[in-house]
Amino acid sequence: MEPMNLLIIMDDEHNKKMLGCYGHPTVKTPNLDRLAARGTRFTNAYTNSPICVPARSAFATGRYVHQTGYWDNAIAYDGEVRSWGHVLQEHGHPVVSIGKLHYTNEEADTGFDQQIIPMHIEGGVGDLHGLLREPLPVRHQSRDMATRIGPGDSTYTGYDRDIADEACQWLQGEGNASRGKPWTLFTSFISPHSPLVAPQAYYDMYPPESIVLPKKRPAGFQHPWWDALNACYIFDASFADDHQRRIAIASYYALCTYIDDQVGRVLDTLAATGLDKTTRVIFLSDHGDNMGARGLWGKSNMYEESAGIPMIAAGPGIASGATCDTPVSHIDFWPTILEAVGVPPQAREAESHPGRSLFESMRMGEAEAAQRVVLSEYHAAGSISACYMIRKGDWKYIHYTGFRPELFNLREDPEEVMDRAADPACQDVLADLEDELRQRLDPVAADERAKAAQRALIEQHGGYEALERRGGGSYTPVPGEEVRLIQG
Repeated sequence: MEPMNLLIIMDDEHNKKMLGCYGHPTVKTPNLDRLAARGTRFTNAYTNSPICVPARSAFATGRYVHQTGYWDNAIAYDGEVRSWGHVLQEHGHPVVSIGKLHYTNEEADTGFDQQIIPMHIEGGVGDLHGLLREPLPVRHQSRDMATRIGPGDSTYTGYDRDIADEACQWLQGEGNASRGKPWTLFTSFISPHSPLVAPQAYYDMYPPESIVLPKKRPAGFQHPWWDALNACYIFDASFADDHQRRIAIASYYALCTYIDDQVGRVLDTLAATGLDKTTRVIFLSDHGDNMGARGLWGKSNMYEESAGIPMIAAGPGIASGATCDTPVSHIDFWPTILEAVGVPPQAREAESHPGRSLFESMRMGEAEAAQRVVLSEYHAAGSISACYMIRKGDWKYIHYTGFRPELFNLREDPEEVMDRAADPACQDVLADLEDELRQRLDPVAADERAKAAQRALIEQHGGYEALERRGGGSYTPVPGEEVRLIQG
């Protein structure tokens, strides 16, 4: 593949079902639809952890969360594990970030020549309240999901405008003037992440009365892991009625369109400067959002709405109007980025990483793609124990440490409403996927390591009771914004 520039655009908490190019009948995303039309859309892309900080650490390092120990939103990437940015720097490739990183702080050497208006974990310590898992507290800040909704402006939408401005300026300036080795620009937005407040013009596109409510929790469904999550994250219980839920969903749809416009501004600038002829573009999200499906909101579980992500690649050498059904994930960006800009193969292969280049996945045959395994894991806020996902072929296996698993055939049951884990006809599949998980980690040992690291950090900050009294924020403040903690 010919080396050339790479523009990576990430947004935050974008349910992969809620883009026009992924088949949503209502959500308007014309710019991302055009990108997909001239590129390749990945139908089975996943986060390696359905929460911001661990997902972004896996994206940066090309390694699984259990390999690096960046477990949750208070234990963030600090540069101690090599990133693809470090490798680019060593080989003389310019590498710049604009917007949200969610690492420890700006001073940490995380592999960027320049961080432009970066967002990092709140107050340099992150979500300390999310460390509390033994026992799980009530996260009263969850009420924001139901109460901070509707039309208006927020610090997040303002920050996203600034990120788009900075990206356009960089492309017109440094990016267009560069005559050295190919560059990588990582542009990272926040929307459609909550608070679910959208500019009026976008909100008006989605009248709440027209919103169709999402699928409900399966009748009679009970699961201790789920029950604990719902008792901690009181998202759904915080809504007064279905009308309020419709306003929240309408606001989320509006934010999807809003962020599409910001992405469109960046893509238009890329074309206006002529850089589109020498630059590949990859769009993705860090994780999804349940957005009311099964009565769940936010992320933090392994269903498609939460663990699945949109991903689109376009540019020279990438097939137009194509889809790639091979399962892929964030860890695949380590080899992808290095290959895209031309880091020599011997340097790319010098370090052992579990990912595989997206360019290889796009060329993969059906039989080989059916054997590709994706792993996601969750050790953070709201989880009574670790949760893991294995995706292989048509099947998804969800392993809840200490509790019964779930098994879904996504080809036959894309909405994940028929759990096949107890089906006698599926026991060989269940055993195979559990074996795939155990080949990659010991689920109990990883759970214990995460909790031990979290207990140690809790003690450093005064103990369980002190952090429970302190409360937590419902979102990370943008640069210059005060941390807003909510107590019970």
